[in-house]
Amino acid sequence: MTDDRSLDLTDVLAIDDEVTRSTGSAGFGVTTAGFLPKPFTRLLAERIASARQLIDPDLDLSSGSVVRKLLEISALEDARTWAALGSLYDDCFVTTARGRALGDLGAELGLSRPFQNATGTVTLTLAGALPAGVTQLVLPRGSRLGTAGGHRVALATTAILSPAVTALAASVVSFDPGPDGNLDPAAPGQLLDRWEIADGKLAALLAADEAAGLPDGASATGQGLVRIQHTEALGGGEQQWDDGRYRQLLLGASRSVWSAEAIATTVSLIPGVRQVTVRDGWGGIDLSQSVFGDFTFLERLFAADRDLASPYFVSVLVAPTEAAVWDGPNGLRAAVETAIRDVRPVGVFPDVVEADQVFLGIQAQVVTSGLALPAGSAASTDSSPAAIALKGRLLDRVHRIVDTLRMAEPVRTSAVTAALMGEPGVVDVVGLRLVRFPAAVDPVGSTTPDVELPQVLDQDQNLLLGADQIAVLVDATDRLTVR
Repeated sequence: MTDDRSLDLTDVLAIDDEVTRSTGSAGFGVTTAGFLPKPFTRLLAERIASARQLIDPDLDLSSGSVVRKLLEISALEDARTWAALGSLYDDCFVTTARGRALGDLGAELGLSRPFQNATGTVTLTLAGALPAGVTQLVLPRGSRLGTAGGHRVALATTAILSPAVTALAASVVSFDPGPDGNLDPAAPGQLLDRWEIADGKLAALLAADEAAGLPDGASATGQGLVRIQHTEALGGGEQQWDDGRYRQLLLGASRSVWSAEAIATTVSLIPGVRQVTVRDGWGGIDLSQSVFGDFTFLERLFAADRDLASPYFVSVLVAPTEAAVWDGPNGLRAAVETAIRDVRPVGVFPDVVEADQVFLGIQAQVVTSGLALPAGSAASTDSSPAAIALKGRLLDRVHRIVDTLRMAEPVRTSAVTAALMGEPGVVDVVGLRLVRFPAAVDPVGSTTPDVELPQVLDQDQNLLLGADQIAVLVDATDRLTVR
């Protein structure tokens, strides 16, 4: 026999339908706005409502009752299930997928998650005295180091050696990403012990070698004036891009081959490429053409007719990183031309062009408070090791701003000021000016200043760039004053 108050399955489903409609839970799950998981509080409220209708309206469901605890445990498990379903739904789309799911989606698109560049530290030491007349030897950021096995590494910061500083620890980064960049000095062919003299940044080092009477190519064999001591292995090359950076790559990638977007995506993944822009003059409106606006609407597509007997070119504008070498058989230009052979449209020939790099520095007075700077004159404070270290940290902050700028994007003094003010202990930045190296050439060509000299812009004036230019920050702290 059954209790008269017992309910059959039909009654239970009817009550469940009533609870669903009265609580509005039908708006959860897969909706027009995506997957909306049902929260724990709503799940518990639905269970409490069902219990009162199925069992007894006066059932004790206070916080200390046994039935309430059982309902809470059940609602918690269901909330976890809803959260897992939400994660499973999100992992089906590039815009919301995470971790391995995002990597699987990228692999289906033919773009596996790229690896990071290995980093580490080496010690640079002067093997002898600097030649007469040379007060310091500057090795710019991006100067290339090498191994007997052909591995390529670059300085991550500018290194300055002088009679007072004959040895220093320098941060380095592998030019090629991946685990192969985790160079172990104990492994055969992985010891960093030489400089790549093909790098134009090492002109000062080669001149110092010559002035010191060393044979040609001494730095290329590790016997130059600056010796490299590589004692600890580089690390981090086995790590891959984070989800945010990888997602941005996938969202910008073309879903088809033989297109300008496919060329841009392919070139962007080549080691040594900072930014890339593919210009297809016939693929859209080109306002820069002299014939624009000379035709009747619908008569032509805003430009002159194409000469079918002539080859069709697209311009691939590439902004290299500081460690890239542009020319030569192993240079960046050759690497780009090789990489885009399989993705360029048939009959279209790419013209690989190096972007015009505009170098800039910063001139300002940095007011500090609460930092351990030595007392004394303004000059002694500014030249103290603590002040020099502060200037280095400030330049690192500005690097994070400038290095992320795209082609033709101006350098804004407001962004530079915000970066400087973000350093702990900095309370004010006075007289900020951007310095361009060298000065811009007058487009008219009359009464131009000496373009080899730096151009100090007006206070709070932004550095404007042309369509084929990109900003590069110079690691120079001589125009920064700390007080």
